[in-house]
Amino acid sequence: MPGVDGHPPRPRRGRRPAGADTRGTIVDAARDVFAAQGYDATSLRAVARHAHVDPALVHHYFGGKSALFAEVMRLPLDPRATVDQVLDGPPEGVGRRLAQGFFEAWDEPGRTPQMIAVLRAAASHDAAAAMLRDFLAAEVFGRVAAHYSDPGDATLPTRVGLAAAQMVGVAMLRYVLGHQPLVEAPVADLVDRLAPVLQGYLVDGVAPGPRAGV
Repeated sequence: MPGVDGHPPRPRRGRRPAGADTRGTIVDAARDVFAAQGYDATSLRAVARHAHVDPALVHHYFGGKSALFAEVMRLPLDPRATVDQVLDGPPEGVGRRLAQGFFEAWDEPGRTPQMIAVLRAAASHDAAAAMLRDFLAAEVFGRVAAHYSDPGDATLPTRVGLAAAQMVGVAMLRYVLGHQPLVEAPVADLVDRLAPVLQGYLVDGVAPGPRAGV
């Protein structure tokens, strides 16, 4: 029977004890499982089975699925901590805090090259695109929207997708493609323009219309 990555499963040798290579073994296994099953369907227990380690070791090294995914994708930050900061405040400021957190994540010295590498990988590899898409929906924009929405709100997936498209598009144009108007725009100006759009999608339930005279 093929393994989760379409190849024959690794020979079973029993669970690996904690050791110098255990962390890397878990990351390699997680990459296989995320690629085969997607972010939502992947469990830490499934990763542990694929890596032949005790599930407690996965929790020990990474704490949770979002941190493990960040390691697999080599994200230079903890997205869950960033979202915690976005949710820590009054609802009317969510869009602004999210926009500010987005640019802080990208513009932190040393982070930009790796963030660009993640976007380029997602743009050129179907598996990386699927993993990143599911992750953003579940752990970033989806988590923010779900915090303020009725669980039965049928518009939630669409609003989450629109918010993600807005910010991923900005990232592609500003950081990857080097679109000069966005590269040269002050972050404060971009935050002012993006905050109400994100607020509308994720909290208010409907995107704001254009301003008068625009």
